[in-house]
Amino acid sequence: LAMSSATSTSSLPSGLSVLTTFPDVLLIPEIIFGGLVWILVASSKVPEPMLQGWVMFVSVFCFVMSTALLCLYICGAHGGSSSWVTLV
Repeated sequence: LAMSSATSTSSLPSGLSVLTTFPDVLLIPEIIFGGLVWILVASSKVPEPMLQGWVMFVSVFCFVMSTALLCLYICGAHGGSSSWVTLV
C-alpha cells in the first residue's frame, strides 16, 4: 500500500485505486465501525434522552461524512489537489 502525504508531488488516486493507499483504505473500517456505533447508540436506553440525541447526531454525522468522503475520492472530485489529504 502506498502512503500519500501533503508534501507528495504525485497526484492523489481516484477510482478504485483509492483502495490501494493506506490512509484512504482506513475509511472502510471507519465506515463499518461508524455504522456499528450508529446501531448501538440507536438501540441503547439512557435516562437522559437529550444526551442520546447528541451522541446519535455525532455518530450519524461522522458516518455520513466518511461515506461521502470515500465516494468523492472514488469519483475523483479532488482533482489531484493535495489539500484533500488535509481534509482526511
